Amino acid sequence: MNQSKIAVRYAKALFEIAIEKNQLEEIKSDIDKVDVISQQADVKLMLESPVVKSSKKRQLFNEIFQQNIQDITLKFVLMIVDNKREIHLSAICRNFIEQYRGYKGIKSAKIITASVLDKEQIEQVGKVISEVFKTEVDLISSEDESLIGGFIIRVGDQQIDASVSHKLDNIKREFLGKTV
Repeated sequence: MNQSKIAVRYAKALFEIAIEKNQLEEIKSDIDKVDVISQQADVKLMLESPVVKSSKKRQLFNEIFQQNIQDITLKFVLMIVDNKREIHLSAICRNFIEQYRGYKGIKSAKIITASVLDKEQIEQVGKVISEVFKTEVDLISSEDESLIGGFIIRVGDQQIDASVSHKLDNIKREFLGKTV
């Protein structure tokens, strides 16, 4: 079975259980924790290793999460390990989060700037994007020095490029187009 199909099916199953049990927010919070842990290099290596037995992986996850996440989420993670699908755990988490965002009407947005934004600036940009797109926004910030200045904002399939490098490229194209 295709990796993405596996992730989508497991994520959809957990999402439906979360809705049914009226624990969507709690399970979403749990999945965020599981995703962070599963992205750590040593955990990722252990998940992908065919040498480490499922029983050892199960024991490790039980120790890590038993006191930190809901019982439903823990049983779900352990079921994934039992079914030998643990290498898909990160993709399952991402798919669950995508379904959650879709259900809640939350759009993903990204701002790329030439320099680091502080938390307050990110919040202000998030508020403006929320007002413009009339929806809640999950904003991710990153830096790219090649922009020279300004910013690029991506929301869904829309992009606003107000970077200095983009403006310089436009001037260059305009100049080269007019010279004979």
